[in-house]
Amino acid sequence: MITEFGHFALILAFFVAIVQSVVPLIGASKRWNGWMLFAEPAAITQFLLTAFSFGALVWAFTTSDFSLRIVVENSHSAKPMLYKISGTWGNHEGSMLLWVLIVTLFGAMAAFFGGGLPPTLKARVLAVQSSVAVAFFAFILFTSNPFDRLAIAPFDGRDLNPLLQDPGLAFHPPFLYLGYVGLSMAFSFAVAALIEGRVDAAWGRWVRPWTLAAWIFLTIGIALGSWWAYYELGWGGFWFWDPVENASFMPWLLAAALLHSAIVVEKRESLKSWTILLAIIAFGFSLIGTFIVRSGLLTSVHAFATDPERGIFILLILVVFIGGALTLFAARAQAMEAKGVFGMVSRESALIVNNVLLAVSCFVVFVGTMWPMVAEMAFDRKLSVGAPFFNAAFTPFMVLLGLVLPIGAMLPWKRGRLRRAVWSLRYIFGLALALALLVWAMQTGRSALGPAGVFLGSWITFGAIVDLWSRTGRNGNLKRLLRLPGADWGKAVAHTGLGVTIFAIAGLTAWEVEDIRVARPNQPFEVGQFTLTLQDVRRVQGPNYFSTMADVLVERNGRPVTTLQPEKRDYPVARMPTTEAAIDYRFTRDLYVVIGDQQQDGGWVMRTYIKPFANWIWAGCLMMALGGVFSLCDRRFRVAAGARKTAPGGVPAE
Repeated sequence: MITEFGHFALILAFFVAIVQSVVPLIGASKRWNGWMLFAEPAAITQFLLTAFSFGALVWAFTTSDFSLRIVVENSHSAKPMLYKISGTWGNHEGSMLLWVLIVTLFGAMAAFFGGGLPPTLKARVLAVQSSVAVAFFAFILFTSNPFDRLAIAPFDGRDLNPLLQDPGLAFHPPFLYLGYVGLSMAFSFAVAALIEGRVDAAWGRWVRPWTLAAWIFLTIGIALGSWWAYYELGWGGFWFWDPVENASFMPWLLAAALLHSAIVVEKRESLKSWTILLAIIAFGFSLIGTFIVRSGLLTSVHAFATDPERGIFILLILVVFIGGALTLFAARAQAMEAKGVFGMVSRESALIVNNVLLAVSCFVVFVGTMWPMVAEMAFDRKLSVGAPFFNAAFTPFMVLLGLVLPIGAMLPWKRGRLRRAVWSLRYIFGLALALALLVWAMQTGRSALGPAGVFLGSWITFGAIVDLWSRTGRNGNLKRLLRLPGADWGKAVAHTGLGVTIFAIAGLTAWEVEDIRVARPNQPFEVGQFTLTLQDVRRVQGPNYFSTMADVLVERNGRPVTTLQPEKRDYPVARMPTTEAAIDYRFTRDLYVVIGDQQQDGGWVMRTYIKPFANWIWAGCLMMALGGVFSLCDRRFRVAAGARKTAPGGVPAE
């Protein structure tokens, strides 16, 4: 009965969303207060109904209700409880229900926390957000019903994809969806502002927290996915430029650009049109990512579905919402003229450079991702665009961004002096250069990638520290430092995290050691400064799999370091093997061991990697997310935007 109630709640939420997408818009147009106020209880009701529906689906998975088709295809009674729960969203239908749950969650949060918004803007934001929910409710109910029943329930299920039976993949999709769908709020604010024809500093302050929250969740989600690929897939990498990886990375780049351009709108009432356009396109790329994953257009280990009809439905959603928003943008462009005037050398100009580099980087990734499909459709040629293209085309823009970042942060608003900003960073430049030269001198026969990464990472990291210290005044008042707004601390921590990540990626790429061989039992072999010995290979039974587990003794200078236990698992229900790498995590390096197949002479194929600074990649990502949290906790976001100094409808842009 619970699943029937869940299905019914989903249908009710669909009808509530339809009404919410129409009534507040009419109320805002006619200035009917009661109709505008309808949006708040409707948004909360819509979320509660969807949450109940999602909870009913979770209950079906945890109780192994094999009368539901989705449970049969993605669960098994012997599966651990964590993966029974994560199996709820480890499939197409359940993941789409999670998607629409998050859409309604953000709508309910906007209704609850939007007390400082002008009534007309709030009503329109909630209506637009609900219209997004309507589209995905329709998609679920008409093409992807998670509550589809079987006439005869089987005794047991077919199990979840073994690659998804991992803690990293259990939490990766929810965080990623919170980021994807979080950008729908920025989209709703942009469309609502276009309908009103008003964008001002207060609007910039209102839209920033929602964009910041989405960017934080995207950062965590991408980091979790990268970490999972690193330790679970057994290939030893952290980023493959897979189409679905790119689908999450492109909105992240645009969300970062949107965050910085919204600051200019808030501080200087400039870049209004560009910020609105970014908000539309960022959510558009979230929809493009959804289309890539679920249409079968591009194949990927991450893809949920390969049904072209579902892909066409999502493509229609993309065309309607993004095409409609861009049409409205074109009609209202003249109302978005900038008020603020700034010089060529200013923080505003630096943020424009930041936006251009991030947007062009996103375009490069988009072209590389979609070009194989375009080449096959237009020229009947099968092409593969891989890491060499992305590394060569994407890296220069990130290098330029890293070089500009500390200088731009030191420039004042409106008008500044480039020489003065550069001069204030002279010691940092010298220190970063000295560290790079030291690394160059220490390494022998290596490329310049490592020293370049050291320089760029140090330049960004120490530049963020200098920028933060400059806020203490000439006398270095530490009390003043502690009283700085959360946004200042957030910027420093996030930029530091970016510097750490850039250094770690360059260091890992330049100094990684790889060894592939047939290892024979009790015959030691050398990899770098380590001696490895394959001591034993045995069969082990897990809760729902069988494992071939090796014991590998690791020594250094004759002293034991650790014993690693790489595995090859076989899931009999899913009939799919997986590789479980064994990793010795240390502060400055990882020792990464993978066991392969047994050879005719009794040896086993073994891959060993020494990965310097691998953990620093995800530490840097977490620092960036933490910086976003600090900024989100800024007390200025908890105060009514602009202290409501303007009229309720906002100030018309001129």
